[in-house]
Amino acid sequence: MGNQVEKLTHLNYKEVPTADPTGMDRDEGPRIGVSYIFSNDDDELEQQQDSGHDLGGEHPALQPYDPQLHEVECSVYYRDECIYQKSFSEEDALPEEGEEGGRGHLSTYTPENLLNRCKPGDLVEFVCQAQYPHWVVYVGDFQVVHLHRLEVVNSFLTDASQGRRGRIANQLYRYKPLSPAVVVRNALEQVGCKDRDLSWRNSECFAAWCRYGKREFKIGGELRIGKQPYRLQIRLGDKRSHTLEFQSLEDLIMEKRRNDQIGRAAVIQELSSHLQAAEEEDEEEEEDHPHHPGARTAVE
Repeated sequence: MGNQVEKLTHLNYKEVPTADPTGMDRDEGPRIGVSYIFSNDDDELEQQQDSGHDLGGEHPALQPYDPQLHEVECSVYYRDECIYQKSFSEEDALPEEGEEGGRGHLSTYTPENLLNRCKPGDLVEFVCQAQYPHWVVYVGDFQVVHLHRLEVVNSFLTDASQGRRGRIANQLYRYKPLSPAVVVRNALEQVGCKDRDLSWRNSECFAAWCRYGKREFKIGGELRIGKQPYRLQIRLGDKRSHTLEFQSLEDLIMEKRRNDQIGRAAVIQELSSHLQAAEEEDEEEEEDHPHHPGARTAVE
């Protein structure tokens, strides 16, 4: 099997190197970020949590799904540039064509309704409570290409959904997309690629690479050296946020998907515990050193 390193994991946010808990940097010194170099494809974990249905099998019954209740609002920055945003705020979200208001791009639909909305080259994100989101590339004729169980496969959209609701995810990443024809070609050319020949760690990275063509979505597409240029800003509400820093987009996406899988309530609970512990440590430090700079936590 060659040299392998046990998968790097963390049980809660207290174990994750972060920026200042309030989302504001206190200094510009280097930090060591989370690395998923030796992690397996998290879509493989997703399948272990499914009800056991494979592509083409019976679909589980559709459950009521409220994106605002289950999903984590967050933004991704490369240095000072916002490259991804999931927000239910009408001020932040861009309206989708044919939709009124700013949150239409996060609305979810049944697989059958999605077929009436999809165009070749579109990215589709299937979502369900307590599961990793599954991304696919719509290539036309009711078919999609996606990374499924460590293989790039071509299947019908309704089969790929496994009964989950989905949305067109073109507006989440803010990179300039390739033309629809190139997106479709990128996806179809990879059909049959599997196991050690794969260049993507999960379905989201594969689908995003097809649409934007950026090497950052590939395994090892960036060197993990020096200060982390990527920031994942998680919104906690009430104008508060928590920021994690990463050396690569690939690592950041793995953490973002973990948040999607455990759900909004669990993420907020983890962060609340972490922030409370950090505030208690700051208070103790302030008592011991009343004039110590930076001991007071600020709100974003």
